[in-house]
Amino acid sequence: MNKPHIVILGAGYGGIMTAVKLQKQLRQNEAEITLVHKYDYHFQASCLHENAAGTLHQDRSKIKIKDIINRSKINFIIDDVMSIKRDAKKVRLKNRELHYDLLVIGLGFEPRAEGIPGLEEHAYSITDINSARFVREHIEYNFASYANADKKDDSKLNIVIGGGGILGVEFAGELVHQIPDICREFDIEKTQVRLYMLAEKNSLLPGFDKELEHYAATSLQSRGVEIIHSDQLKAYQDNKVIYETEETERKIPTHTFIWTGGVQANPVFEKAGLALKNKKIEVHSNMLSTIDDSIFVVGESAYVTNENGEEISPTAKKAIEEAAVTAKNIASRLRNKELTSCRPVKQGMFATLGRDDGVATVQNRRVFGWKAVVVKRIHDNHYLYQLGGWQLLLKKGHFHLL
Repeated sequence: MNKPHIVILGAGYGGIMTAVKLQKQLRQNEAEITLVHKYDYHFQASCLHENAAGTLHQDRSKIKIKDIINRSKINFIIDDVMSIKRDAKKVRLKNRELHYDLLVIGLGFEPRAEGIPGLEEHAYSITDINSARFVREHIEYNFASYANADKKDDSKLNIVIGGGGILGVEFAGELVHQIPDICREFDIEKTQVRLYMLAEKNSLLPGFDKELEHYAATSLQSRGVEIIHSDQLKAYQDNKVIYETEETERKIPTHTFIWTGGVQANPVFEKAGLALKNKKIEVHSNMLSTIDDSIFVVGESAYVTNENGEEISPTAKKAIEEAAVTAKNIASRLRNKELTSCRPVKQGMFATLGRDDGVATVQNRRVFGWKAVVVKRIHDNHYLYQLGGWQLLLKKGHFHLL
């Protein structure tokens, strides 16, 4: 009798943690497990803003997948997911096709251009290690280009972050910390650099307490970040960000526009005919798709609500909790046991504002300044311990608390 085949798509927080927990819970003869990911490494998405700013080398955020999976239990394939054929229970990859009995979807979002002219073609995003590295190198290139040009182009020293949110705020905080070092390297006066944040009209950190949001804005502004609350981003064309505020069109000349705003569902979801809500796959409390009981969904792919029916923001903590429930339910399904529900966890919210400043909500308590940074570092280190124990924590841990 053939062993049931479990296929896990994506090695983000939810996918990799599902794989790690399954290899502990299932005996070798119970199932065949295949993990599919586009890279040979998992990365800590919560550190991408540091990689993009250059305050943390990208290799510190990479975790080799072969170092944390049991390869006698899990077959690891490096490939791109092209489509899911639910009727045939097959996944089409770029280079092969896989049949599954149970499928775990842990694929992430994609940036959304929001229909704004020039955004998709010319703006930069921070979605993975490669894009973060590209942003860092692009900024350094523009500084070097400015320093070596006979005719100076000030727009090369203008950096605009559009969209706000946690990623935008954290990137601004890291970048304003790093700019003096970049300026020293290329013999540029720090006062010549302009760092703008183009946020939504009334919100810089959606979902955060207003007091924390005000603290974050004040902290960034005190260090030189110019925060602009626009009514509408109209275009990014001819190296100019064009926006409207108070019914007046304004322009910022820049060669560097980083978009940290909207996201869209992975096209694979829609092609598979899965039920979507707010760009995510609708699931039951046991993490099964609402329309296909052979598909589990974890992490930012899953649309999950709290007891009040409000959507829970996708975070690493949420993904880890869902992965634990998914792995347990897969084992229960194979052993003909009842499935359990994933209870919405009380989510802490964190946003660092550089190396020694930040804001956080922990158990309904507001945390400011360096204490918020310590909370974030502890959270990141706990994840590493859960994923790979002391060995991984000592190798990749974030011990630069301040």
